[in-house]
Amino acid sequence: MKLPFPFSAIVGQTEMKRAMILTAIDPTIGGVLVFGDRGTGKSTAVRALAALLPPIKAVRNCPVNSETHADCPDWAGVKTKTTHSIATPVVDLPLGASEDRVTGALDIEKALTQGKKSFQPGLLAQANRGYLYIDEVNLLEDHIVDLLLDVAQSGENVIEREGLSIRHAARFVLVGSGNPEEGELRPQLLDRFGLSVDVTSPTEISERVDVIKRRDAYENDHAAFMLRWQAEDAALRDQILKARKALKRLKTPEKSLHDVAELCVRLGSDGLRGELTLLKAARAYAAFRNDTALARSHIRDVAAMALRHRLRRDPLDEAGTGTRVTRIVEDVLGA
Repeated sequence: MKLPFPFSAIVGQTEMKRAMILTAIDPTIGGVLVFGDRGTGKSTAVRALAALLPPIKAVRNCPVNSETHADCPDWAGVKTKTTHSIATPVVDLPLGASEDRVTGALDIEKALTQGKKSFQPGLLAQANRGYLYIDEVNLLEDHIVDLLLDVAQSGENVIEREGLSIRHAARFVLVGSGNPEEGELRPQLLDRFGLSVDVTSPTEISERVDVIKRRDAYENDHAAFMLRWQAEDAALRDQILKARKALKRLKTPEKSLHDVAELCVRLGSDGLRGELTLLKAARAYAAFRNDTALARSHIRDVAAMALRHRLRRDPLDEAGTGTRVTRIVEDVLGA
């Protein structure tokens, strides 16, 4: 079985990779939405991120990856208090998944064979403390979207049916990808993504040649290719871990808060989620850059990905939302 394509080996797509790294540093940013043409590396990047992320500590046999025994849900019946390191969960949510498969349901086999009413955890339980990935998220059925909105808001999955009354932690980073030509995303779900990134096929011949070379090496000389990029992935993982620690010590000047608020007011973004997300993303980026204080350069570099999907559409403005953000950022923060 081949290992996932190395994250460091992905050619170009700088903004997409930056967004995913920022959510690895601070999961409370709220996830990443990646929209773009087919074949632009969206799914590859998500699976590469899974291999890149540092492991987490979890209680053995806990179905929701709890960090301590006290966090394990009662219905799971976990007896052991020992913990072990596991890979950060990255769970795929397929488009055709039923509600029972997503949230969990009555374990029919145990009910029939043992006469016991038992809960079978779903994808949300598996994704707790990790990532939930939805390919073609814009094609997701409405009732699953509503369900995800509820869980994303509360951080808890609640099941009240079939005589079951179950609840468990379901805190995960939502990563969605899709092709805008196949339909738009519901505004309620769109707003739940912390960062939004548009990806396109590379236009530089040299860049496209690099993509071909690296993919060919991955397919035909797998072991040597993985060894070639192992050190760079390890260095990036260490940088993420250092940034997580540095984030707690990072200074946030009052001027930075003013800049964030002014940007969102000038752009007309609804609510305060834009300000909070922009601030968190800028702080994570500053920590990643090993800086000790938040600066305008950090805000400038993440503003588009934090705000472009929160703007009201202006039918009189033919520029895309990313261009509008860039224009206002240059006006407020300088070029």
